Amino acid sequence: MSGTTSGTPGIGRRGFVGTAVGAGVAAGVAAGLGLGGGNAAHASAAASAGSAVGERAAKAAFPFHGAHQQGILTPAQRSAAFVSLDVTAATRVELADLLRTITDRARFSTTGGTPPDPGLTAPPRDSGILGATVVPDGLTVTLSVGASLFDDRFGLAAAKPGRLRTMEDFPNDSLRREVCDGDLLLQVCADDRDSVTHAVREIARATRGGMQVRWRQDGFVSPPRPSGTPRNLMGFKDGISNPDVTDAATMGDLVWARPGGVEPAWVTGGSYHVVRLIRMLVEFWDRVNLHEQENMIGRRRDSGAPLTASHEHDDPHYELDPTGDVIQMDAHIRLANPRTAASAKQRMLRRAYNYDAGLDTNGNLDMGLIFTAFNQDLERQFVAVQKRLADEPLVDYVSPFGGGYFFALPGARDSSDWLGRTMLA
Repeated sequence: MSGTTSGTPGIGRRGFVGTAVGAGVAAGVAAGLGLGGGNAAHASAAASAGSAVGERAAKAAFPFHGAHQQGILTPAQRSAAFVSLDVTAATRVELADLLRTITDRARFSTTGGTPPDPGLTAPPRDSGILGATVVPDGLTVTLSVGASLFDDRFGLAAAKPGRLRTMEDFPNDSLRREVCDGDLLLQVCADDRDSVTHAVREIARATRGGMQVRWRQDGFVSPPRPSGTPRNLMGFKDGISNPDVTDAATMGDLVWARPGGVEPAWVTGGSYHVVRLIRMLVEFWDRVNLHEQENMIGRRRDSGAPLTASHEHDDPHYELDPTGDVIQMDAHIRLANPRTAASAKQRMLRRAYNYDAGLDTNGNLDMGLIFTAFNQDLERQFVAVQKRLADEPLVDYVSPFGGGYFFALPGARDSSDWLGRTMLA
């Protein structure tokens, strides 16, 4: 299912799988079947290429167990699905069973293996879209919880992460509440589209009756062109100044939540997970001259370099341009990261994806960005930056319409552990 889909009316809590998740399978599996009537050499080359792809996918596995979930510090894979869900489980015990089941299915899909044979009369134990053996394909499944899970249904009010809340409207937003928030969020990422579809379907199959899709957005990461940081659909490199994920001290200051104060003890190993669905008004953007585009962003489109420098990772040295003669004072990169001592603690770990949902009801291109970021403190980081960006020139060409605030759960420590256990303890 490409694009945004709200929960389907008329589907009861026992009808979770049917339409909401399964409708988008065909789009991800049709490519690559064009051998046609070519000669034996072509067929042999295709077989060799397929073998190489299979070997790569089989080796690309991230360990499921650990203090943190994968899909946070993990390099962004090519394909993703962000699936927000409303829990329909009726009791705390049923909620625990739901979280255990999600964990089990995620563990199997990310590790790979051969599904068991159910016998002649039972339905298959797997959709089969990856073949007889499931390969890891760089798959990560990241489970996060929303503020609404901590209402009075499950007695979790005291366990709510201290900074978790419903995402507010910022200036210049056009939020549609049917594609905002949710009790749970599944961020499913893999190297290939069919692996993402497979994981979503397997979780859906196993959790029928326990949760219902609220909204979904599928995304992709473009390959570096020609090199370096991938580009967004405005043509600019996106995510150049991300903090170093290999620096444990920096991740401890910017990404991982810390217990104490307003935070309950169980948040250790988790992170505040922000998702913003941002439509790019590309028909208008494509009519703006390049000089004006670069001034709004503060970088050169071809190289990604700051307008004051030569290479994409160069420091823009705002102190040498204090009045914005080169990089304007309201340029996006200058507002988002002023590179001051005060703003150093406001940086966040971005993990954005592009989306292309085809056309809207008026026949306009519907595409943009699934802005994704992990934060230690929502207010100090994402919210502070968002307030600085209010009324920047770029707002004439982008329209945030959905998403939400979530909390990425601590990781499952071993094969007996499950995501959310410490939250429910």
